[in-house]
Amino acid sequence: MKLINCYTYTRVSTAMQVDGYSLDAQREKLRRYAEFQNMQIAGEYTDEGKSGKNIEGRPEFCRMLEDIATGKDNVEYVLVFKLSRFGRNAADVLNSLQQMQDYGVNLICVEDGIDSSRDSGKLMISVLSAVAEIERENILVQTMEGRKQKAREGKWNGGFAPYGYKLENGELKIVEEEAVVIREIYDQYIHTTLGANGIAKHLNQKGFQKIQRQNGTLDTFSAHFVKLVLDNPVYAGKLAYGRRKNEKIQGSRNEYHVVQQKDYPVYEGIHEAIIPCEDWLAAQKKRKETGRKNEKVYSLDHQHILSGIVCCPGCGQPMYGCVNRKRKKDGSFYRDYWYYACKHRLELDGHPCDYKHQIHQEELNAAVEEVVLKIVQNPDFAEAMRRRLDSALDTEALEAEVAAAQKQARQLRASKDRIAKRMDHLDSADPHYDQKYEDLETRLDKLYDEIAQAEAREAAAREKWEQIRQQKLSGEKVYDFLTLYGIIYQEMTDAQKREFMHCFIKRVEVYPEKQPDGRILKSIEFNFPVWFGADFCASGLPAEKVTPETVVQLSKGERSSTPLRVELDGSDVDFASLREDATYPQIKNYVLERFGLKVTSLQIAQTKRKYGLQVGTNHNVSKKVKPVVPQCPLEKETAIREALLHFQMI
Repeated sequence: MKLINCYTYTRVSTAMQVDGYSLDAQREKLRRYAEFQNMQIAGEYTDEGKSGKNIEGRPEFCRMLEDIATGKDNVEYVLVFKLSRFGRNAADVLNSLQQMQDYGVNLICVEDGIDSSRDSGKLMISVLSAVAEIERENILVQTMEGRKQKAREGKWNGGFAPYGYKLENGELKIVEEEAVVIREIYDQYIHTTLGANGIAKHLNQKGFQKIQRQNGTLDTFSAHFVKLVLDNPVYAGKLAYGRRKNEKIQGSRNEYHVVQQKDYPVYEGIHEAIIPCEDWLAAQKKRKETGRKNEKVYSLDHQHILSGIVCCPGCGQPMYGCVNRKRKKDGSFYRDYWYYACKHRLELDGHPCDYKHQIHQEELNAAVEEVVLKIVQNPDFAEAMRRRLDSALDTEALEAEVAAAQKQARQLRASKDRIAKRMDHLDSADPHYDQKYEDLETRLDKLYDEIAQAEAREAAAREKWEQIRQQKLSGEKVYDFLTLYGIIYQEMTDAQKREFMHCFIKRVEVYPEKQPDGRILKSIEFNFPVWFGADFCASGLPAEKVTPETVVQLSKGERSSTPLRVELDGSDVDFASLREDATYPQIKNYVLERFGLKVTSLQIAQTKRKYGLQVGTNHNVSKKVKPVVPQCPLEKETAIREALLHFQMI
């Protein structure tokens, strides 16, 4: 009699103890069935410690489907012990079965007595696969309920101990040298006006040492660390359960993501508290009061273009955009005055920053715009910038960090699989079965937490790597934009201008006081190989209108040690005739204050050319045969002409 070729598929998961059959028991049952039915086993496929929620996580199952599709062994049946071993997701079960039947292969569930080649068998598979999916969900609920019960009892639920504690026999014990920091954080937050950033700086400046833990490698305190401490009820002797929850991604079948929960139960813990409960409640009250984000109501289109890149002349830290909102006597909105100010008050040499001047945003923005226009018109700039963009990005450290996190995650998953396998092979007749199973389950819970943390570190490193990659892409976008800067910049929204400036400029330095000639901009450091300042210009950039007199001593042979004294007599120089033309920002401010009109650099240049004034060469001329260039309106041309007359330029 000709034997029928078949495959066998076996699977166990962490829920296998419920079914009561190990892998060996499944294989033995299937082999005896195949022998009784005159079948020849052409291949055995086994997934150990794999969940039945979907087929993507079961490599052997996928390999079996591929072998069926290629007709490798010309099989007619796939034997499984029970339908739940084939899968616990109804859609996946029916879809996989349809794929098999497309190649003439049917499914036999030995224990359930189901044969898909029969009509009754197809109906039973549809029903039981749905039941299996419900059973899988129930197993998940039971597992999570066990962890929730531990939280109700006040026991630590697995994972790393929070900062300030250590684990001894599964219980939290206070680490005094770390607990000092926890008490300081709550004391500063409750009894001072400091926020998370201020407290982090306070801890770092006052010499508090952050002890590195296995779940944290930073040796300094950060605002993120402070917020985590303030939001964790464990320090008040309590335990929170369900602060993070796996939720299904909408539109997907078997994809989930971790979502922070706003509401979650808090239970009394059996561990000792580091801070009093009153301090915890006071901190939570302040968090709710100060943790709200204020929605913008007025000037919705306005953006602080240079916020974060213009630096304080006092302490050198970034200055940020602020507003002075003017209102009428009846309280209604009138006008916003925008400015940059130093908010850091950084202690420099033991003294706080005392620079309290406010820099008018329109004035500084216009000055920076004019400098950028000069730079992009220089032919040497394009070559210098292209060299920078083509240079290789140093991502080796981040790639090593990603690889290390991946390795750790693999090792943890392997440990998880080994524990799951041990759970599946436990002998239910063992008098210590319950204790062994509970110990393994505790270790398994801890591994799940460690895997999640390793995956989070990997994701963070990947995000950093992606940011570096995006920086290069952003740079290329900026390069393409610069060819049309003089034409389209004024037509951009404030948000677009801000994005461009932050991609193009690294640092803007200003004078502490406005200079006698009206200048406030001191220098600009770009993200590309150029520098523009009063004293230094790189890459062939045009310097300010300064003609230096240089005197040098040339000598042949060895350098002369005799100093050379030079005296310059300026008595015959008419300094009154040395007048500099008004800058573009000065013209713009004059027109705005006098006529209430906003004019662009392009409109000023067009007007200056019309009256015979010299204008810098435009190196960004459009390559189109008949380029469309917006012309200055008559009203604005008249206002600009009045400004040129005012500054005695015509």
